[in-house]
Amino acid sequence: MRDAHTDPELKDVVRRFVAPGRRYLRLGGSFLRLSGLERELFVRNLVQAAGEITPAELGILLEGGWRERRTASWLVAVAGRTEFRSRIGELLLASGGPYGGAYCITLATFGTSADADLVCRYLDRYLPQPELGYDRTFALSTLLHLDAVLGTERASPYLAAGGLWQQWTDATPNVVWDPQEYRHVVDQLCSFARECAELFARMETRH
Repeated sequence: MRDAHTDPELKDVVRRFVAPGRRYLRLGGSFLRLSGLERELFVRNLVQAAGEITPAELGILLEGGWRERRTASWLVAVAGRTEFRSRIGELLLASGGPYGGAYCITLATFGTSADADLVCRYLDRYLPQPELGYDRTFALSTLLHLDAVLGTERASPYLAAGGLWQQWTDATPNVVWDPQEYRHVVDQLCSFARECAELFARMETRH
């Protein structure tokens, strides 16, 4: 993992794309509380950043810490850079900390069966590990969202009586959100990502 404190190249990309307005913190979901001009400005700046950052710079951010990776993942989603799908999937599967929500939102924004495959791979690996608490609800709620988009029922086996979800919730010592209820949060985040992606596409067609 690259460190912005000791890596000049990463530090420069962080300065330009991660740090402004503490973007990395707001991308944790607090932007949902913005309204009016403040929200409009946040959206415009995020879309502009997604247009300015290069694929090489996104790759640099994805080698950094959680702040860099969260920001990069959102910029990938906004710009529809599906060439980063496998990298986003790798980072989700690595489960390096409780920050996998951004990867889930990116995959949900891409919105294909290939993205659902990656979420399923994550659930298949980590639901049998009750000692770990990262992102299970977020991932399953994302799969529910993708099911609604794709007209599939890939979440159903996980949620069936005696399925992996019940096995995990019965065994984990952590507080667990109901993925059916938490899905409204995922839906809101995905709606925001799509709004930004649509604005990005409109701006690109003008150039």
